[in-house]
Amino acid sequence: MLNTFRLIAAACAMACFGAPASAAAPACPAVLQHTFARLQDEKPQPLCQYSGKVLLVVNTASFCGFTPQYEGLEALYHTHKDQGFEVLGFPCNQFGHQEPGDADAIRNFCSTKYDVTFPLFAKIDVNGADTHPLYKFLKHAAPGVLGSEAIKWNFTKFLIDRDGNVVRRYASADAPEKIGKDLASLL
Repeated sequence: MLNTFRLIAAACAMACFGAPASAAAPACPAVLQHTFARLQDEKPQPLCQYSGKVLLVVNTASFCGFTPQYEGLEALYHTHKDQGFEVLGFPCNQFGHQEPGDADAIRNFCSTKYDVTFPLFAKIDVNGADTHPLYKFLKHAAPGVLGSEAIKWNFTKFLIDRDGNVVRRYASADAPEKIGKDLASLL
């Protein structure tokens, strides 16, 4: 009788107060504690939804010499998305004004020219006084050449493991295909 009472009490506690802490969803890593408007539909998207996935975060631009990297990024995404991999693109207009368009222009360009299906988010700043906190975190966690935190150009890439650790930073000139080996070790 006492065991039956304990089971009922435990069930009532779970119904009233939720599951015990050990059964709770894993905490969202600090790097993902941000919300952005998704470019495809302009709906706010918490990056915490990508917890537990391997991520490649990229600052993008439509009119850059590296813009053809959209093809390689899409190929990586298409090949590995079923293994828990996401590419997250963040348009930026800070380098040579190579992303001058609004959300509609960027969305149309990416979908018609490169058939991009990975998530793209609202335009942000990755350097300067208005640097988005996500990029402050990424740059501090994985500095560039000679320890510089500044993003040098469009298509700088950050690889993040399933636990939210920034594993590596890739320069603009590093083609997405070069990332495949590092990516495979994390999937």
